[in-house]
Amino acid sequence: MTMTNPPRQLRLIIETDAFDEALTFYRDALGMPEQPAFATEGDDRVAILHAGLATIELTTPEHARAIDQVEAAPPSDGPVLRLALEVDSTQEAVEEAAATGAASIAPATETPFRTINARVQGPAGWQVTFFQELESLQERSQREGFTTDEQRRR
Repeated sequence: MTMTNPPRQLRLIIETDAFDEALTFYRDALGMPEQPAFATEGDDRVAILHAGLATIELTTPEHARAIDQVEAAPPSDGPVLRLALEVDSTQEAVEEAAATGAASIAPATETPFRTINARVQGPAGWQVTFFQELESLQERSQREGFTTDEQRRR
């Protein structure tokens, strides 16, 4: 069944006691423009940051471990909260994140799926993977191994 009213926006809510640190990281270091948002007074604070196109990547634990291996990241101890952000330059994104104190988890690495990925530790327990596309979705979809889960399971 296809929805007649699919979602138009994905909004990921990150609740954190380190609000200023998170805002500096996501808005200033990662360059996500802030849009107007409503809050009352005092400690009631919110920032809605535009992150471009959003997708949801569902993975099995086995695939998450495979990604850790491809990105040269240490294995996780169970589910990890992780964002993956497409950028024009992975190296520049890592440098900008490091300037705000983000610790490197995995250095820039060219992956078998034709991206350059690097991972840093963001605030509030979230890991951030920066990825730079080296070929278009159309080019990638022509290569062996790239298909949808539905087609893979047939």
